[in-house]
Amino acid sequence: MNLMTSDEYAAYKTAIFDIYAVEQPVPRTGRPGRPKKPRKILPKDLKYATVHKERQNGRVVKVETRVVFGTRAAIVAALALSLVSTKVNTVFVERHNGTDRNRNRRKVRKTYGFSKDWDVHEAMTYFTMYSYNFCWPVRTLRREVSAGHYESRTPAMAAGLTDHIWTTKEWATYPAATRVTSG
Repeated sequence: MNLMTSDEYAAYKTAIFDIYAVEQPVPRTGRPGRPKKPRKILPKDLKYATVHKERQNGRVVKVETRVVFGTRAAIVAALALSLVSTKVNTVFVERHNGTDRNRNRRKVRKTYGFSKDWDVHEAMTYFTMYSYNFCWPVRTLRREVSAGHYESRTPAMAAGLTDHIWTTKEWATYPAATRVTSG
């Protein structure tokens, strides 16, 4: 991934470190005792920046970029290569979360549909996520096939996972892969 961006939720930094850091063995000292545990270090090309919003009276008055992993120069270079954005922002994840809340009522707070049962919440999340990716054409993903004629595409089509827009019935009745475990 060329560049990761998010808000300043502290868990993101920890999660990114846990996923991307690699163990580097510590050389033996030749001294008695237990050897030191390997250190975890991040790849030098990892770039992660956050958006910091300052608010007054509930309104955003200032937005700053904060580099968490990498250097400011590396972040600027990654943004220069980006086809979709010229500055660090959270617009894509916010748009996705808004769509997700719109399609999955269980994620909307202060309603009767808000999930109180984790298993049902998780099942509904999978349903909305996968049906969105396979069954819902996204306007910004459409592709021009000839002058003035466009092909509608779903996220799964754009990712090369399928060649057509699935109906909800087709998607819901498609045989799922099952894992066989030996007992």
